[in-house]
Amino acid sequence: MKKVIYTKNAPKAIGPYSQAILSNNTLYTSGQIAINPISGDLIMDSITNETHQVMKNLQAVLEAAEMNFSHVLKCTIFLKDMSQYSDINSVYAEYFDENPPAREAVQVSVLPKNVNVEISLIAHKL
Repeated sequence: MKKVIYTKNAPKAIGPYSQAILSNNTLYTSGQIAINPISGDLIMDSITNETHQVMKNLQAVLEAAEMNFSHVLKCTIFLKDMSQYSDINSVYAEYFDENPPAREAVQVSVLPKNVNVEISLIAHKL
């Protein structure tokens, strides 16, 4: 069974995809970028603020599926510049203070809307 997860507290999809899909208590999110869901503006004044907005968007999607960051099994971080890794990692760590999930961080040449970071995750709820 597949259930589409949608919340107005995270940005609307900017293409033909869902914010997340829930299947057998496992949540698969699409990548989130730093779009403020209320204003629609990109938050790119600093890499830390950008990363916080990404994490807030992911949190909103998790909450729409009745989950939180403790349910996250795996994250994928796409970043435009590996030199920003430590700043992104510092913000990310604030959301996973205990038993962090498995993860990879991959530098890419370009991301949607020319942002600096995009993060997706997989979560599971028993």
